[in-house]
Amino acid sequence: MGSIPITRSIPRRAAGSHAMNRDTFSIRLLRWYDRHGRKTLPWKRTRDPYRIWVSEIMLQQTQVATVIPYFARFIARFPDVRALARARTDSVLHLWSGLGYYARARNLHQAAKQIVAEHGGKFPRDVESVVRLPGVGRSTAGAILALAFGQRHAILDGNVKRVLARYHAVAAPPNRRETEDKLWQLAERHTPRARVADYTQAIMDLGATLCTRANPDCGHCPVRKNCRAYKLGTPQDFPAAAKRKALPVKKTNMLLVRDGRGRVLLVKRPPAGLWGGLWGLPECTDENIRACCRDHFGLDIHVQKPWPAFRHSFSHFHLDITPIPARLVGNCNGVMEHADTVWYNVDRPDARGLAAPVTQLLERFRNTK
Repeated sequence: MGSIPITRSIPRRAAGSHAMNRDTFSIRLLRWYDRHGRKTLPWKRTRDPYRIWVSEIMLQQTQVATVIPYFARFIARFPDVRALARARTDSVLHLWSGLGYYARARNLHQAAKQIVAEHGGKFPRDVESVVRLPGVGRSTAGAILALAFGQRHAILDGNVKRVLARYHAVAAPPNRRETEDKLWQLAERHTPRARVADYTQAIMDLGATLCTRANPDCGHCPVRKNCRAYKLGTPQDFPAAAKRKALPVKKTNMLLVRDGRGRVLLVKRPPAGLWGGLWGLPECTDENIRACCRDHFGLDIHVQKPWPAFRHSFSHFHLDITPIPARLVGNCNGVMEHADTVWYNVDRPDARGLAAPVTQLLERFRNTK
């Protein structure tokens, strides 16, 4: 089977009609945005670079509807970059709990400290400094500078890739280097010199609301007249999907160890890696759960009947989790010698970062006490 071409040709008649002024795309898109753009989202009613930056990080690989309440809580707790820089990591991760991709929160926190240390607490205005912030790439930096300061920078997030790939019939999967280079060229070409902030919001809105992955609403699209994928009649085929490998499956046992006061043992995970820096339940992959708990945590437990296993999926693997309730035998003096362990009161939860499966299990534990 031959390789997928970067662009797909269209019939000569349609190709001729595609010749146009290079600004037509942005002009039509801005007209549409003036009437239909999503201008009421909380981060779109400001030019504050801090709030725009937080929103852009939260929106990476996450839907707008999911982000809105997290954004509101985060800004209420950390209203500016200095407040975020001063915060404890636990406090930051607590407000991120359930949003996923926790490296974003750790990078955001570290970047806030960098902004205070290197830029006096003011968000940098040059793209080189912004790209050097942890967790900020070329597209995110461009979006922040365009939306906050009106600087002319192209962006290329997932929605924009899809819009441009369809408009220009770029057929190859966007994760290929040559395809991404082509899309960056197109993004630069279409970014206007005036109303850059509005254009940046407009092209993201178009991809999120009309030019969606599965069911593009071409009938209401402001740029369909010159869209090559629309003329070909198969917009949903652009861009081609990258071949997806079957995700591997891993297994673990999560222990809900209860002490005599009904508290549950939590363990702080390493700062990097899966659920980095979050608090979780002790995990054992050994068959002998009691020996595992004694060897790793210095605790003697009575193992109870496991709860039904369930699956939690990540972008690169599935994790099958078997929750195992257990009761502490004797006292817990041994475990308190470790700084990264705590007996957690599920009836009076405190502010610490918890992964979604752990939150679900603790809630179930609280309801079954």
